[in-house]
Amino acid sequence: MDRPGTFTRAELIELSGLSAPTIGEVAGHLIRKGVVKDLGTGPSSGGRRPSLMEFNARHAYTAVMDIGPTRTRLAVADLRGETIQHEIVDTPKGVGPQEGLSHLADDLLALLERTRIPRGRLLAVAAGAPGIVGVKDGTLVLAPNLTGWRDVPMRDILAATLRTTVVVENDVNLALLGEHWRGAARGHESCAFVFVGTGIGAAVLIDGVLLHGHHDMAGEIAVMCMGPEFVDRDFGGRGCLETLAGLDALKARWPDGVPSDPERWIPSLLEAARSGDAQAQRAVEETARMIGIATANIGAVVDPSVVVLGGAMFAQAEPLADAVRDVVRRLQRNPFDVVLSQLGKEAPVAGGLLVAVAEARRQLTHQLELSVARSAHP
Repeated sequence: MDRPGTFTRAELIELSGLSAPTIGEVAGHLIRKGVVKDLGTGPSSGGRRPSLMEFNARHAYTAVMDIGPTRTRLAVADLRGETIQHEIVDTPKGVGPQEGLSHLADDLLALLERTRIPRGRLLAVAAGAPGIVGVKDGTLVLAPNLTGWRDVPMRDILAATLRTTVVVENDVNLALLGEHWRGAARGHESCAFVFVGTGIGAAVLIDGVLLHGHHDMAGEIAVMCMGPEFVDRDFGGRGCLETLAGLDALKARWPDGVPSDPERWIPSLLEAARSGDAQAQRAVEETARMIGIATANIGAVVDPSVVVLGGAMFAQAEPLADAVRDVVRRLQRNPFDVVLSQLGKEAPVAGGLLVAVAEARRQLTHQLELSVARSAHP
């Protein structure tokens, strides 16, 4: 499954240690099932012409649903995680989580239909949620930016409509997996992702393993206390760091009639700071200080080789990232790089596809094992 390009029966024999008759029998079975393509014979290198085969990445399909407070990203991909179709839809508003999730599941099924992929060939779906997720049972415990979404059996609701396996994961965790797979954290086995938008969160990978924690709350840095003066203050569900350094806090520090879309007003803020606007400079410095302290603290605990900054606050905001780096450099004892996300808003989608592909391959392998066993012992 992982190997790109073609391979031969001789290579399978060498890699597996199995006999030629066994490889021939199993390869024939996989070809009949459509998991492997028989490409015929290749050119001879002096002996018998080899029989070429290739893994059929479109034998089955995967999908991802990255749910945001206002927009949801949907994608359908093959068994290598290569995207076939991608769509952005509105996250349903004014309805409960059951109805909202059912509506999004219908959107994904409609995307499958337009892509002409039979529902029965969809092996796994990964769903990203902007909140605390119980990974074992797929429950969305709490999503502060989705009104009324608390203790939602998200996996079961989606699986009932999609009629396939659903894996639910926190969206920042998916973003880190995406960056580690295809983005700014490639090659870094111990790394972290710091997301700053309306909400704040983090994800941590240690020695290649995603950290969930005892209560599935690893990375919930929104509640990180940013100083002794805040110990006795109740910041509610938003937490200390999120209240002091989220998008709303940054906007409050520079309230010059900015539009609501951060993709427009953050560049305006940074330009004003570059032009000498004292209030804009103070807004950037105070926000960067808070995020820099949090990032340095993550570095001290996790000892990563890189921390990726992402979310709406850092979209097209290299000067703000530079200000965060400056704070981190002054505080860090174990050196690590602080870089901007390469995948941007698509990072959770990439991570979701990675998760969905892993689950689909697990299921496919199990199906094939049963199939081979039945054919060997009819």
